Amino acid sequence: MTTNILPMLPIILPFIAGVIMLFIGKRPIPHRMVSAVTGLMMVGIAAFNIYYVYKNGAMVTFISNWSAPFGISVVYDMVAALLVFTTSLVMFFVVIYSFQSIGYERERYYYYPMVMFMITGINGAFTTGDIFNMFVFFEVFLLASYVLITLGSRKIQLQEGFKYLVVNIVSSNFFLIGLAYLYSVTGSLNMADIHIKLSNYDGSLAIMTLVAVVFIFVFATKAGLFPLYFWMPGSYSAPPMPVIALFGALLTKVGVYAIARTFSLFFTSDTAYTHQVLLLLALLTIVAGCIGALAYTDMKKVIIYNIMIAIGVIIVGFSMMDYAGTIGGMYYLIHDMIIKAALFLLVGFIIYRTGKNDAADLGGLIKQHPVVGWTFFIAGLSLAGVPPFPGFFGKLYIVESAFDNGHTFSAIIVLLSSLIVLYSIMKVFIKVFWGEPSEPIELKDIKSDKLLFSAIGLVIVSTVFGLSADFLFPAFEMAAEAFYNPSSYSNYLMGVE
Repeated sequence: MTTNILPMLPIILPFIAGVIMLFIGKRPIPHRMVSAVTGLMMVGIAAFNIYYVYKNGAMVTFISNWSAPFGISVVYDMVAALLVFTTSLVMFFVVIYSFQSIGYERERYYYYPMVMFMITGINGAFTTGDIFNMFVFFEVFLLASYVLITLGSRKIQLQEGFKYLVVNIVSSNFFLIGLAYLYSVTGSLNMADIHIKLSNYDGSLAIMTLVAVVFIFVFATKAGLFPLYFWMPGSYSAPPMPVIALFGALLTKVGVYAIARTFSLFFTSDTAYTHQVLLLLALLTIVAGCIGALAYTDMKKVIIYNIMIAIGVIIVGFSMMDYAGTIGGMYYLIHDMIIKAALFLLVGFIIYRTGKNDAADLGGLIKQHPVVGWTFFIAGLSLAGVPPFPGFFGKLYIVESAFDNGHTFSAIIVLLSSLIVLYSIMKVFIKVFWGEPSEPIELKDIKSDKLLFSAIGLVIVSTVFGLSADFLFPAFEMAAEAFYNPSSYSNYLMGVE
């Protein structure tokens, strides 16, 4: 076990950058420079941390040198390393994309500092070893997201922002209730210590099941699981495209991570109930997402409902909580963060260029933008999990796990959802790039070099990820062990041999 500053950097760097930009004042150009440099530094540090954790094991920092379970710990295992790297990568590309898309007025009113504070909270949630501080970091990124979703003050943003605010305040209150229940049972807030104590827990099973239900409600709301996804399609389609990309790629995934971490560490005494509930909610989320993806031609809504499908598929893997299921869940989680951001940025370019959100109003853009068209096509194949793209490897392991555990119906639902995803994205691709528009389209003259750099760059990253899946397998296997063998996480941190 090592104790150093490296685990703290993904939290400290964006926070310091945000504070610096607040002191700079309403000056967009310096904000751009600070954000881009910070993003690039975070990508480099996060990449190094993956290598370091792979070679040396998890890194742990005990704040003020108070060891667990008494002090606050920041834990940088392979799960955190992969998630922080992906978050940093998405953030960097979205920041570059924002230079030509978010608008000067939003830049003046502290758009970039809010992005940095949101990333601070997200990385903190991924790396904390303390369940109460997970709540704190949730509130940090939610506070920043409240500003981002309403920044610009359009009517639709204020309406959807209010709904988003109310839903998250309610779920945060239930989070505190769940923490109180958990503390009353275990007397601890350190996640590794809670796991060890609950492993020897001989009290009422009903109490822990009740706590599990509270946590399901909280994290299912954050992640957008059925039936608590009702806020997501409207709220995620209201802000400008860079904000949608950040929300769609990152925010729901924090909820997914929280489910995977807590239900592997805490709620293992009644898996016949708790994990089956998760599986049921995941399958219903996939079905609801498929219906939405088929029902809409609005490009933003199609991608948003595909977020739901992906969340359901990932939770199917983690609900199995075995070797294959957790490896598949990790593969698909990282893949979806990258490809969802890429698709939102591609759709954003189309909207900025044409002024239209609905694919049914477009057509024939392949003539003017062949590179964008074929990049969108590749992104669609990646999203659907067509080999050799990374979504294939995640779904392969998840389906294998479902069959191995006797959940044949679940495996079939996951496989059928791939066809729905492919159809929904190809429908948009054909309408936008090959179809004939109902009326002539006047293309807007916009600066697009940074838009295309970010969108195409993320698709390239996704493709490279897929092609190097075998090379990266040991890292994902190492990450999955923290879920299917939670003692490897808790005993290491608590110094148990």
